[in-house]
Amino acid sequence: MGFATHALTVLALVFVLVLGGLALMALLFFVVDKAQTSDAIRRNYPVIGRFRHLFSTLGEFFRQYFFAMDREEMPFNRAQRDWVTHAGTGKGNTVAFGSTRSLSAPGTPIFMNAAFPPLEDQFAKTDPMLIGPTAAIPYVAKSIFNISGMSYGAISRPAVEALSRGAAEAGIWLNTGEGGISPFHTLGACDVVFQIGTAKFGVRDEHGNLSDEKLRKVAEHPQVRMFELKMAQGAKPGKGGILPGEKVNAEIAEIRGLKIGQDGISPNRHREINNWGDLLDMVEHIREVTGKPVGFKTVMGSPEALDPLFTLIEERGPDCAPDFIAIDGGEGGTGAAPMPLIDLVGMPIREALPMLVDLRDKHGLHDRIRIIAAGKLVNPSDVAWAICAGADFVASARGFMFALGCIQALKCNKNTCPTGITTHDPRLQAGLVVEDKYKRVAHYAKQVIKEVETIAHSVGVSEPRQMRRRHVRVVMADGQSVPMNTLFPSQDGKVGVTH
Repeated sequence: MGFATHALTVLALVFVLVLGGLALMALLFFVVDKAQTSDAIRRNYPVIGRFRHLFSTLGEFFRQYFFAMDREEMPFNRAQRDWVTHAGTGKGNTVAFGSTRSLSAPGTPIFMNAAFPPLEDQFAKTDPMLIGPTAAIPYVAKSIFNISGMSYGAISRPAVEALSRGAAEAGIWLNTGEGGISPFHTLGACDVVFQIGTAKFGVRDEHGNLSDEKLRKVAEHPQVRMFELKMAQGAKPGKGGILPGEKVNAEIAEIRGLKIGQDGISPNRHREINNWGDLLDMVEHIREVTGKPVGFKTVMGSPEALDPLFTLIEERGPDCAPDFIAIDGGEGGTGAAPMPLIDLVGMPIREALPMLVDLRDKHGLHDRIRIIAAGKLVNPSDVAWAICAGADFVASARGFMFALGCIQALKCNKNTCPTGITTHDPRLQAGLVVEDKYKRVAHYAKQVIKEVETIAHSVGVSEPRQMRRRHVRVVMADGQSVPMNTLFPSQDGKVGVTH
């Protein structure tokens, strides 16, 4: 009895101390809240008003796990993310009972199955495609689905390593992003697309100008297959970026051509490119120096803005043309960007891609310029739609982030990514095990390609690039679907009405 009484006395004292501590904290918060002037809610409702901020912060996560339906979340819903997760296991991705997707939502693509699809022995793999026929060293790209630009710095070292090794195993290319090429990009011996951003990281001289000497050195690497001039990206068209100096350590400085501790500032555009003529001159110059295919990445503001480019190519001749154009949609993502640009600037890929394809084909450049589609295309239906619209390739960044284990925590702009993908905190990076994640990257890419080939087979063709706009219908606002070739008639018949 004595021991029990003593224990109860101690517990009672602890309880009183805890209550006293809480009361003291509440009193301190009351004084602080009444004295501060920045938050009217806390000033009028001291202590209690603090819960509003707490619940607003936690609500984002509670909605994700407890309240949002599988297809309600933004920017990617749970069904999309789960598909990537299951694909990454390499164990197939079949589902039971029926679709949970609403087939009446505007913009939904519905693929038109053939009455008599090809037999199983008539099923063919996607053929490789040549890019840059006039380059000294053209590139024969094996895959329709590839990894879009994510720079070392924006994502972590183990993330880059996993992407490189996964890309090699899947036979796809890896875009370096604008941060230059690191040893981790080439670790897996995959094909690499070197992106030249507005700051020219990795190929700049001491004044920040394009260095032909460094261009040649990069081009000498056998894994670097193409060069991409980044004009704009979907999440922030017309806006540059900054890598804070505190993140520029010796390794990053060496890769990007900066000094240790120097801010890595990307201008909002290339200073020496003021018009389409300048762009074509730059493309030709880089192609001549490197001997490899060169294209550019941009976001469409309107088709009228791009039409003079194709007119100029017609005037100068097809040899001056970029070897590819990577078109990003206004729904594209990035580590950090102003909300007005993310939300409101740039045409969505679903509208921009068919328009770009039509411009190219109208000017007779179908077989000269390859089109690479990007912008929130992560699942097989997205990729198949883009191929039907006329894209030659599809590139995804966020799809491969999900394959690496991204949980859409929306912390990319901070150094606190819980999955180790966009952080340089060694403790958090330790959670990303390269040996496991590179296999998931490869499985995801292979599964997307396999299921796009399955869709192609279902609509009656033997491989994806034989799909045309007539093979897909798009749901309109009234719930009725319309053939895509009615919405976007082909300019030369190669992707449209009669073929």
